[in-house]
Amino acid sequence: MSIILTDKITSPAAWVARDFDRDDSWIHPLSTAHIDAIDAALAGLKTKGLSFPNFTRADFPLGDLEAELARCADELENGRGFLVLRGLPVEKYTDAEIDTLYFGIGLHLGEPVGQNPRGDLIGKVMAVGDAGKKDTRVYETNLYLPYHSDPSDVVGLLSVRKAREGGLSSLISVASIYNVIQEEHREFLGLYYRPWYFSHLCEDTPSLSPIFSFYEGKLSCRYLRQYLELGHEIMKQPLSKVEVEALDLFDAIIGTDALRLDMMLEPGDLQFANNYAVLHSRNAFLDHDEPEKMRKLLRLWLKMPNARQLAPEFPGRNGFPLPEKAA
Repeated sequence: MSIILTDKITSPAAWVARDFDRDDSWIHPLSTAHIDAIDAALAGLKTKGLSFPNFTRADFPLGDLEAELARCADELENGRGFLVLRGLPVEKYTDAEIDTLYFGIGLHLGEPVGQNPRGDLIGKVMAVGDAGKKDTRVYETNLYLPYHSDPSDVVGLLSVRKAREGGLSSLISVASIYNVIQEEHREFLGLYYRPWYFSHLCEDTPSLSPIFSFYEGKLSCRYLRQYLELGHEIMKQPLSKVEVEALDLFDAIIGTDALRLDMMLEPGDLQFANNYAVLHSRNAFLDHDEPEKMRKLLRLWLKMPNARQLAPEFPGRNGFPLPEKAA
């Protein structure tokens, strides 16, 4: 079972914003050879008559990029928990080719999983939803997206087009949030380890999970306040005053400028983050009027072969089950 960690976390996962003032080693530029390997893999699929998503890792060989992606997978689990691959020339590919190569890169990191009951393996992050409707997902609007973790081991975002203004991506270390609580507000620690009701959209029944879990030497987190509040509302289990105070404290720490790393994802950037070690967010943005210029990111949820072991009371989840194919 998980225990309550009372020591400060000093691993690479416990980073703060100033750590990157003179360090951009989290950015991994794609070389000409890497791009050539991607192009060759695309051509090979066409020769075989294969297309997204009906191909395997073996069908999409990436040469030296495979070793780089293996290092990336290790960094995501055992290092800082995030990175950016930079320099994919998205402008030279069709939309179908972008889906294919993105999926192919994902196969060399882990297993892409379904992002909704329809079984979509790539999600389009665009402001195409009605912000006035309660069932509209926030990522389908241009509104501020609160810090959260997604239901998969790793989340990937590929930038295809930027907004006219805004849309800054932001990451924050779970370990650094924990260190602040442990050092300054230790009286709240136990609350974050108790089970809370989470209601992820598309779920009929909220699930129980703690916010923090320390197991097999690693701290993991699951958080999105909206889903916590909705889960307790559905289960008719109102949050107590001290529970609200604990969530308010968590949100206040998240809002600390000193902790978060902000970045503008340029077209061709691929950001990957470990959902147990890093929370991600995005600020509001103003989009272009022309549909063909609107901000567009593509999302992957990955089940990782090197993912950490999770405590029994902190159930893992990797997307939605894929619909069965018709015979």
